[in-house]
Amino acid sequence: MRMLQAVASPAGRTQRSPRAGSPVPNRPGMDFEGQKLAERLFKAIILASAAIGFVSGYVAEQFCWTLSILAVGVVGSCLLVLPAWPLYRQHPLKWLPAREPGRGNPPAR
Repeated sequence: MRMLQAVASPAGRTQRSPRAGSPVPNRPGMDFEGQKLAERLFKAIILASAAIGFVSGYVAEQFCWTLSILAVGVVGSCLLVLPAWPLYRQHPLKWLPAREPGRGNPPAR
């Protein structure tokens, strides 16, 4: 069984770490550039599916088509944007090295 160690964050909140002594879990997530790309993709897919759904629903005179195409666009964009795909992790963050306790740092509460 893994031991979880409580680590104080700079904001005073406590985080759980899967490895003793590691302040940040080893789970890569999206970087800032990836978040920007994901947001742009999400907006573009939603707008495109809304436009296609509106036009096809208007031509066919079926409001159900409009909502169905929009729903497919929402689900498709969520599948593309919500997981942290490697596409969104192209620019990793450079973390500062951890400070050693007792070297002029304020004590953690």
